Amino acid sequence: MTKVHNFSAGPAVLPQSAIDAGIEALKNFAGTNLSILEVSHRSKEYVAVMDEACSIVKELWSLDDSYDVVYLQGGASTQFLMVAYNLLNTKGAYVDTGTWSSKAIKEAQNFGEVDVVASSKDKGYTYIPKDIVAPSDADFLHYTSNNTIHGSQFHHIPETNVPLVCDMSSDIFSRRVDATKFDLIYAGAQKNLGPAGATLVVVKKDILGKVNRVIPTMLDYRTHIEKESMFNTPPVFAVFVVLQTLKWIKERGIDQIEVDNKAKAALLYDEIDRNAAFNGPVSKEDRSMMNATFLMTDPSREADFLNACKEANISGVKGHRSVGGFRASMYNALTLDSVQALVDVMKTFN
Repeated sequence: MTKVHNFSAGPAVLPQSAIDAGIEALKNFAGTNLSILEVSHRSKEYVAVMDEACSIVKELWSLDDSYDVVYLQGGASTQFLMVAYNLLNTKGAYVDTGTWSSKAIKEAQNFGEVDVVASSKDKGYTYIPKDIVAPSDADFLHYTSNNTIHGSQFHHIPETNVPLVCDMSSDIFSRRVDATKFDLIYAGAQKNLGPAGATLVVVKKDILGKVNRVIPTMLDYRTHIEKESMFNTPPVFAVFVVLQTLKWIKERGIDQIEVDNKAKAALLYDEIDRNAAFNGPVSKEDRSMMNATFLMTDPSREADFLNACKEANISGVKGHRSVGGFRASMYNALTLDSVQALVDVMKTFN
């Protein structure tokens, strides 16, 4: 089979070991002679999957029992709502760095006062705001660690004296972070963790139960914590593949994954900076390791570049429809040789 270099922004490239394990589970899950698509989510075999998928997350981040891990559905978009429903009592502080943080802000405004304490909208979301200060009376500070559409990324954790909430959908487990600085982390799986359909939420227990409103059962984090992600039928297959991806991450080690991701990003950004046919819109100090966005100096050559990528078995580099240009998503499972293949095509346009 001809290798395709998959730069898709999500659903995205997965470790081959996770794909292979998923194929086997579709045929015969855990020796049950049943497909994972038809086995009970309350069977001991599947409960073991869910338990391990939660425990590895805590292990990778060195989290103690003051944190809970749950797997939900609805993607990060539902978390925009759930975060505000569960945490925003009077005021939420938000950092606006792109499309997804803007959507989170929009949802939060339905529940109380929203203070946008920093924004990069003034320059088309091409940089990360510095010196972020949340008001002391805010219930929490929310930010998006990596911006898939615009190609910027936080390379530091904001310092704050209020609970810290982060959407890590597109750079989770891509580098070493001190997860104990966060009170709630959420991530849609389909970029760095697994297939579409599962959403990871890590929450510190003591931030829940403080809002005055009644929270609908399905939107209350405590519901899913109490039932260990089994209040309703979870996304069974998606969580299984997430587990296989977590095993791959654990085996490789986050530190090595970070080294590899930096090498991939450096290779591509060096070519963007060297090659007069291309330019990068994002501030160099704020460039994303996960999603490199770039433009052609001569837009009339864009179709030719996409055709050249197609001929080189390169997929998924067309930029998001809202910004145009190109985007190379270099998630954990993408290999350095795939980045080299893209760079080799770019060199022919020099």
